[in-house]
Amino acid sequence: MSGHLTVHFAPDQEFVLNAASPLPGADTARQWLDEQFLEFDCEPLRASGKVLVADKLLAIAEAAGAQAFGAAGDAAWAARFAAAACAATGRAVVRLDVPSAQASF
Repeated sequence: MSGHLTVHFAPDQEFVLNAASPLPGADTARQWLDEQFLEFDCEPLRASGKVLVADKLLAIAEAAGAQAFGAAGDAAWAARFAAAACAATGRAVVRLDVPSAQASF
């Protein structure tokens, strides 16, 4: 599935990434996101400890920060994150609003 991801940090920090080369399957995407969640040492947002895909995407984006998606960031990682977001959610368009902790797809 191809698509695009928009990550919003502030009015002057919004990044639109193409997911032209998606990860092969939702399971592979979720596994990669799990690895990133652990690598960035993210914490579950819910008291139950359950981590929804939307929560995981928001936590990783927040931990990576706007610099990861900008010109100085790792373009390959950002493209992979976009592909994983689209594949894991099964949607062609994903929007993350990091300050308000809202994900829409």
